[in-house]
Amino acid sequence: MDKIAVLIPCYNEEKTIEKVIRDARAALPDAVVYVYNNNSTDRTAELAHKAGAVVRQEYMQGKGNVIRRMFQEIDALCYIMVDGDDTYPMEDAGQMAELVLSRHADMVVGDRLSSTYFEENKRPFHNLGNSMVRLSINALFRSDIRDIMTGYRAFSYRFAKTFPVLSKGFEIETEMTIHSVYNNMQVENVVIPYRDRPEGSESKLNTYSDGMKVLRTIFRMFRQYRPLAFFGFLALLLTLVAVGFFIPVAVEFMETGLVPKFPTLIVCGFAVLAAIQSFFAGLILHNLGMKDRRDFEFRLQLVERMK
Repeated sequence: MDKIAVLIPCYNEEKTIEKVIRDARAALPDAVVYVYNNNSTDRTAELAHKAGAVVRQEYMQGKGNVIRRMFQEIDALCYIMVDGDDTYPMEDAGQMAELVLSRHADMVVGDRLSSTYFEENKRPFHNLGNSMVRLSINALFRSDIRDIMTGYRAFSYRFAKTFPVLSKGFEIETEMTIHSVYNNMQVENVVIPYRDRPEGSESKLNTYSDGMKVLRTIFRMFRQYRPLAFFGFLALLLTLVAVGFFIPVAVEFMETGLVPKFPTLIVCGFAVLAAIQSFFAGLILHNLGMKDRRDFEFRLQLVERMK
């Protein structure tokens, strides 16, 4: 088992990968640097091997697929994950590793948004999207994660071996964050400087399509991890709609003794029934979720014994 493993998922990063590897080896001399090449069409794999990294291949496209393979194949006491585009300085990697190795942090988040991100990043919609995702997740899950979408993180062994990777692409960072918050894992924030990509290096992240994937992931995981809140809100909404349409019918009945709008009355009844079903569905799923959390704690204990 490695003490520290630096994980670099790569797709067409020939302009920067050598520098990232050199910086990683300088910052963490005892670490093993792994580059997972994700179907690059340039010289990324060749240059990474030349720079001294352990190069492996992941043929299923997408960052989520790469991270799944990394966590399955590599055993280490501490994992440092960093992008291969040279936007994250490696000088803070030692501090992040120390939080995992000495303070038992399960995930350390490299916080760009509290430093130079908004000055360096020239894509305004990316800036807006990062802020919206951070605010929404912290509000929905009552957390204090300062950078949800950062690709610079450190993980413990038990996090890597118990994290169920469901996402295929860039929404994986959102999934990691929600998983750690929901399961009450120790999360630390380290403020890091950020620099924009060097000239000639292009981002693989599409602002609109990948942004929609992230929003769908937040929606799906909120429904999955906080079902009582999700279905309780739906039940409340259905109840308010039913009451809103029922009031005019009730007022007219009290004034005339007649119910001329029977279809409206029937729809109100069905809406109330749907609200009741929604509430109890949330209650049942909430109890199942509590059982899953107990089972997860047992899995953590088994993973600790395997170290």
